[in-house]
Amino acid sequence: MHQVKARGRFITLEGGEGAGKSTNLEYIQRRLQKAGVVLHVSREPGGTPLGEKVREVLLNPDHAGMSSDAELLLMFAARAQHLHQVILPDLDKGSWVLCDRFTDATYAYQGGGRGIDSKRIRVLEDWVQEGFQPDMTLLFDLPVELGMKRAGKRGALDRFEQEQEIFFEQVREAYLERARQDPERFRIIDAGQELAEVQQQLDDVIEELITSSRGPSSRGQSIFKGSEYLKF
Repeated sequence: MHQVKARGRFITLEGGEGAGKSTNLEYIQRRLQKAGVVLHVSREPGGTPLGEKVREVLLNPDHAGMSSDAELLLMFAARAQHLHQVILPDLDKGSWVLCDRFTDATYAYQGGGRGIDSKRIRVLEDWVQEGFQPDMTLLFDLPVELGMKRAGKRGALDRFEQEQEIFFEQVREAYLERARQDPERFRIIDAGQELAEVQQQLDDVIEELITSSRGPSSRGQSIFKGSEYLKF
């Protein structure tokens, strides 16, 4: 009898500047791979050669005059390529995808930060993703003042990092509102703690992920057109 390969899991990491996503993404990667998970690590904007070119444009401080609409459209252009070239094919093969940011970041930065109406963002989300969502999202939350202090230690600031504190307060509130709207998908990580304490929180989430992988994905109830990837 032909055995259908299990769908992979799509896990996203979200949070404001200085939340420690990169460091903790590596920790999660090591833990999952040690548990035998076949894993692809990616990021947004980026994840593909085209997406990385778009990322360079979006983060370059030379483009300080970029309009909010142009920024939003570039985000979704890179995301469309990322989905079709990387995320969906990997999930179809049974691999897990661990991604630094996804569409929740768009609602937080372009929605909360830039003030773009969420209904306009949702139009693009529906068009590009057709109902596709992460299986789990880890939101690294911390006070904005602490996050900006951490980010400032990393060196030159990119176009987003140069925004004012009020921008990041709006980003944080938008993220928390997303988590309130979808508590089943989100896991909030207190990123204001010391690294060891943050990773203790992650250990619980990782255990949950590994345990849940033994059953069907709760997010797979639609067909993503234009791809061989079917969710059941």
